[in-house]
Amino acid sequence: MKFSLAKQVLLDGLNKVVGVVSTRPSMPILSNVLIEAADGELKLTTTNMELTIRAKVPATVESNGSYTLPAKKLHSIIREMRDGEVSVEKKGNVVTVRCNRAQFKLYGLATEEFPQIPPVKDEREFEVPQAMLGKGLRYTEFAISNDDHRYVLNGIYTCFQDAKLTMVATDGRRLALFENALEFPESQQVCFILRARAVAELSRLLADGGTVQVRVSSNQVTFDLGDTQLKAKLIEGNYPNYRQVIPSRYNERVVLPAQELNEAVRRVSLLAAEKKNTVLFHITPGTMEVQSGSAEVGEANEEVPIDYQGRELSITFNADYVLSPLKAVGESEVSIDLIDASSPGVMRVADEFLYVLMPMHS
Repeated sequence: MKFSLAKQVLLDGLNKVVGVVSTRPSMPILSNVLIEAADGELKLTTTNMELTIRAKVPATVESNGSYTLPAKKLHSIIREMRDGEVSVEKKGNVVTVRCNRAQFKLYGLATEEFPQIPPVKDEREFEVPQAMLGKGLRYTEFAISNDDHRYVLNGIYTCFQDAKLTMVATDGRRLALFENALEFPESQQVCFILRARAVAELSRLLADGGTVQVRVSSNQVTFDLGDTQLKAKLIEGNYPNYRQVIPSRYNERVVLPAQELNEAVRRVSLLAAEKKNTVLFHITPGTMEVQSGSAEVGEANEEVPIDYQGRELSITFNADYVLSPLKAVGESEVSIDLIDASSPGVMRVADEFLYVLMPMHS
C-alpha cells in the first residue's frame, strides 16, 4: 500500500471518523482506523461496534492495499504536521508516514481483524435536506435523558410518518419536539430511537446544504452524506406516548424574541441558588420580569418587554432548562403558553418546534 495526498485533505477525513474511537475499547482493533487505498481514493473507517463512520477522500494511489493504524495517534501526527503533501507507505507490518522533513513509523494491525459490518436487508429509504435534519437534532438533543434505568429515553425518537419528519427527546422533566413536512411514500413509514452518541456524531457531519440519504432497518440506521457514511445501531424498546404530556390548552400566551429572553435569563441566573438554579418569571401586561436570588449571594432582576395583555402570573423554572431551547432556536420569535404557576409551560417556534417544561416548586 502506497499513496500520497495533501495534509489537510487527510486531516479532514480523519476529523470525520476519529470521534467514534473509544479511549478504552473492548478490543485493541477498535482503537484503529481502517485505511483502504484504491482507485484514486482512501476509505477511512472507524467503529465502536455501535457506531461506524466511513469517510472517503481523494488521493494519489501508487499501489492498492489496506491496513489499520492507531486512529488517535495518526490523527495527532497529521494534525501537528506542517502543510504539505503526506506520503504513506506500508512495508510488512510497518507504515511510514512522511511530510516535509518529518517521518514517522507506525505499527498497526491486520485488516482481517477489523470488524466487518454485515449487509442489511429490508431497509426503508428517505431523502432529507441536511439543514432540516440538523435543525431537528439541534432542537431536541439537549432534552435527551442519561438515565440508564429508562434506556429508551437515551436518544431521539425519530419518525418518518404522516408526511412529516418528527423528532422527540425527553428526560421526564422536559420534552422537545421538532416537526417538518417531508414527502416520502406512505409505505415507507417508520419510527426508531437514535442513540445519543449517534446524534452527536451526526450533528458534526451534517452541512447547511445538500441532502442525506437515510436508510432504516429493524436494528440499524445509515446516514449517507456522499463522501461520509454513518451507521448506527438503534435503541430497542417502545418509546412512551409523548403526546399525552403536551397540554391541550393554555390560559395565557407570551410572545417575545428568543434572543432577548436568552440574554436576560443568562444574566439573572448568575445569582440563582446553585442547587436549584431557578429563575422566577413575573408576567404582567407588556412586561416580563425575570428574577433570581439566594441568601448567600444576593438578588438579580431584569425586565423584558413582551407582547402580552393577559392577567398577572408568576412561574418558576430551572434556568438551564429555559436556556437550552432558547440557544437552539437562536433569533426566532417564541411564544410561551401558560396555564398557571403549577402546570407545564409550552414554548413554541412557528409550527416546527414545541418544548414542554415542568415548573419548579419552592
